[in-house]
Amino acid sequence: MQLLAVSGGGENGAFGAGLLNGWSAVGNRPVFELVTGVSTGALTAPFAYLGSAYDAQLRTVYTELRASHVLERRFLTAALWDDAMADNSPLFKTISIYLNDAMLGPLAKSYDDGRLLLIGTSDLDAQQPVIWNIGAIAKSRHPRALRTIRRILLASAAIPGAFPPTLFDVTVDGVAYQEMHVDGGAFAQTFLYPAAITHRRRQLMSQGKVVTPAVAFVIRNGRLDPDWASTERNTLGIAARAISTMIAASGINDVIRIYNTTQRDGIDYNLAYIGSDFSQKLPAPFDQGYMRALYNYGYQRARRGYNWAKRPPIES
Repeated sequence: MQLLAVSGGGENGAFGAGLLNGWSAVGNRPVFELVTGVSTGALTAPFAYLGSAYDAQLRTVYTELRASHVLERRFLTAALWDDAMADNSPLFKTISIYLNDAMLGPLAKSYDDGRLLLIGTSDLDAQQPVIWNIGAIAKSRHPRALRTIRRILLASAAIPGAFPPTLFDVTVDGVAYQEMHVDGGAFAQTFLYPAAITHRRRQLMSQGKVVTPAVAFVIRNGRLDPDWASTERNTLGIAARAISTMIAASGINDVIRIYNTTQRDGIDYNLAYIGSDFSQKLPAPFDQGYMRALYNYGYQRARRGYNWAKRPPIES
């Protein structure tokens, strides 16, 4: 059983895309029984789930993308009067180009085959993480299934404050209301599986019985070492640096949490992340040159045979 988790990381999602495509080029990339994605990982996950036949689309997303394909800037007054500093309707259009009608059938078939594609968002009102079963939605054949999947991916990538939340209409006990969903990274930068689902596996292991071998691959679209940068001594500069620090810490904590969970469940752990040898800096949001360089960095390392870490490098 092969499991894959793809983390958030914004533009750094180009690393995971390059790694997956380089892995395909080597010829030994597995078919994953479970794929999970959060934020930019949610945009990668459907292509990884459907397999190497979708590598060209994945490459295009992360090497041809421009800021204009993701956001439309608003006036500074948006910080006071709007729900975000930028409009992400261009990102919805971009998602709709790549996640098209032709993909709905393969998503449903993969679900029928017993494979899972899970995407994480955050329900702000309920303060709860939400895991969406994309294959089940595709399988439903509901007239709004495709649009719903696209909106889930949009929500998962909606950084709070930067991009507007996505509202989902729900009805409970005959009462209609809306749930406000944002970036799944508000709870976790990445997840592998809900811990409760391996309860039976742990029972069998405790009884000395044989369990199905499982291998987990975790792609962290970011660095795991401190990324030094000079912080401007003003409100926005300090706040921005504090937020980036919290996101980085969350990403580190997630790979440690997943490692501990896999060790408990007898699952082989493999971690990929951006090394300190990639020194290029992001000059502007969704800079194409940066993303192409990072894609190539991941691709070339996979082509050489990626040296997956067997435990988080910050562990002693």
